[in-house]
Amino acid sequence: MSRTRHSFVAGVKDMLPILIGVAPFGLVAGVAIINAGQGVAESIGMSLIVFAGASQIVAATLFGDHAPLWVALLTALIVNSRMFIYSTSIAPLVSDAPEWQRPFLGYMLVDQNYAAVMTQGRFRDDIDIVPYYVGAWSALFSVWQVTTLVGALLGNVIPAAWGLDFAVPLVFLAMLAPSLGNRTAVGVAVVTGVAAAVLVPLLPMQSGLIVALLGGMAYGAWRDTVAQHEGAAR
Repeated sequence: MSRTRHSFVAGVKDMLPILIGVAPFGLVAGVAIINAGQGVAESIGMSLIVFAGASQIVAATLFGDHAPLWVALLTALIVNSRMFIYSTSIAPLVSDAPEWQRPFLGYMLVDQNYAAVMTQGRFRDDIDIVPYYVGAWSALFSVWQVTTLVGALLGNVIPAAWGLDFAVPLVFLAMLAPSLGNRTAVGVAVVTGVAAAVLVPLLPMQSGLIVALLGGMAYGAWRDTVAQHEGAAR
């Protein structure tokens, strides 16, 4: 087996455990579109174009609440603003890729793919990162598209008692836990989580989520500034 193929297969294999949580997450995303009054075609289009579960669900919820289009788009963009941070940290690892490939690699950048590369792939000497990255994305993309389609088709059939919403926080908690390696990261997680729990029920059109995210980012920036000043003073 060539090194490129070996790297691709390794990416697929490392993604498999994460897919256990992604499958019900995809069902939730598909159901959310239908519950918002959209159709199967809209669900397929959103999954192909947006390909980001959290923002898909948030946008669908806003559509269902009859929020203006600009509010749904702005909220989805803010929810996905973490991708700017992801892209900055992963860029050095894929810098050998030809320029024509980079837009496609950008499209492939999602939470689970990023987590696989940053927690496993980059530490392996037996693989090349780009084919590994593509392999992990291929497995994730396939399962996501199938499960969101199934969720859309069965949106009016899946009983509410199944409680599939549990999959959303579990997927992100599983990816979040390994990254909480310092006080700043823990603080950002706590500030954002508490703010979201308090503000989302109070503010209209999911704007509480936006405020919570901005609050967490502001806290992280403040803590980093304090840490730098403390380090300079020593």
